[in-house]
Parts: sequence; structure tokens; C-alpha cells
Amino acid sequence: MFERPGKMIRLIGQKFLRFMEELGQVSILLGQIVKYFGRAFKSRRLVLKQMEHIGVDSLPLVAVIAVFTGAVAAWQAAYQLKGIAPLSFLGAATSRAIITELGPVLTAIVIAGRVGASIAAELGTMRVTEQIDALETMGIDPVRYLAMPRFLAATLMMPVLIVFADIIAVIGAYFISNYFLNVSYSTFFDSVRRFFVFSDFFFGITKGIVFGAVTSLLGCHIGFRTEGGAEGVGLSTIRSFVLTSSAILIFDYILWSIVFK
Repeated sequence: MFERPGKMIRLIGQKFLRFMEELGQVSILLGQIVKYFGRAFKSRRLVLKQMEHIGVDSLPLVAVIAVFTGAVAAWQAAYQLKGIAPLSFLGAATSRAIITELGPVLTAIVIAGRVGASIAAELGTMRVTEQIDALETMGIDPVRYLAMPRFLAATLMMPVLIVFADIIAVIGAYFISNYFLNVSYSTFFDSVRRFFVFSDFFFGITKGIVFGAVTSLLGCHIGFRTEGGAEGVGLSTIRSFVLTSSAILIFDYILWSIVFK
């Protein structure tokens, strides 16, 4: 009678222990990465290479996503304001939503798919082909050589990408507002200016720093622990995107809770 509930409790307990174990492993990796920050200048070529890969190479994709994010935000805001407030507030409504939420979160999820999964696949391939073991044999710490540059580059470039996405998204929202909703340039951007709060912009940048760190950290952690050959690399790639996307949404809620507590 009590056999099935007992199995369920045991399964939940095992899942919880595995979660806590992996959380500890991620925390240890973060500590090891932070320890090597002092070597960042000596490893600047590695960092700059990763900044180019994570930041510059992601600009076209982020631009496309941002344009349509702004367009959808404009339509949604117009729908919400209908019968409640005039469309002269459309600029403020869309810009604040983009700067505080849509820009940071959607950009981070896109980067999680492009960069986080790429990090997991690259490091996972190096793990299963014993390249990481070769580095350790030569006395090169994989955390310093592989993880630290990626972590630092992602943490620095994610806020830059978010600012870029915010600008493109607001421009996209303006075009929809102007050409389809008959909101003039002066009306739209005067609303943006009057209701702009610097703390909103700072909050979006703070999100970018956290999301960048989470994306690279989970990608490195999953990549380092890949096993099982090509199939294992594929599973690690999928797992990296799923976990990183979930973590981004969780940290988004936590940051909002801290701000409005």
C-alpha cells in the first residue's frame, strides 16, 4: 500500500540531492573562475577573442530579435492602452517595458541558445576527445584557459548587447507607432523622454551582467562534465540551453523581487 508513495519520496530525495550536488559543483567552478580574474590581463587575447565571438558575432541576430520585440511591444501596449489612456503614452509604455524586461530577458535567452549552448558543445567536445586532459597534462588549468575568458567576456558583453537591443527595439516600436498607429515622432519620443527613469536603465544593465554570468557559467560547467562521446555532446548542448533559459527566468524573478521588496 505504501510502496508507491515511498518510491516517489525516494525519487524526490534523489533528485534533490543531485540538484544540491550540482549546485555545489557550479559554485566551486565560479569560485575557481573568480580566483583567476587577476590573470585576465595576461589572458587578454583569449578574453578579446571570446568578446568578439559572444558580442560582435551576435549583433545581427540580436538586431533582428530586437526589431520584432519592439514591434510586438508597440502593438501590445496600444491594445492595453485602448480605452484607458491616450496613445500619447505609447512611447513611455513601450520603452519602459523594453528597457526593464523585454530587452534583457529576450536578448539573454537568444544568447543562451547561441552562446551558452556553443560553450557547452565546444568544451564538451574537448572533454570527450581528451583535449582537456591534455591541457592538464601540460600543466595548464582548463578553468583559467577555457572557462575564465568565456565567463568574463559574456559578463562584459551581455550588457552591451542589451543596450544595443534596447535601442533597436525602441526604434522598431516607433516605426509601428508612427506608420500603423498614427503616433508622431515628437509625441512618441517626448513620452519616452518625460517618463524615462535612469534606474530602469541601470536595472536592465544589472540584469545583463547577471544573465551573462549565468549563461557562461552553466555552459562551462555542463561542457566540463560532458561524457559519452558525440551523443553526450548533443545532450549537453540541449541541457545547457534548457538550464540556462530556466535560470535566466528564475534570476529575472529574483531581481524583480529584490527591487520591489
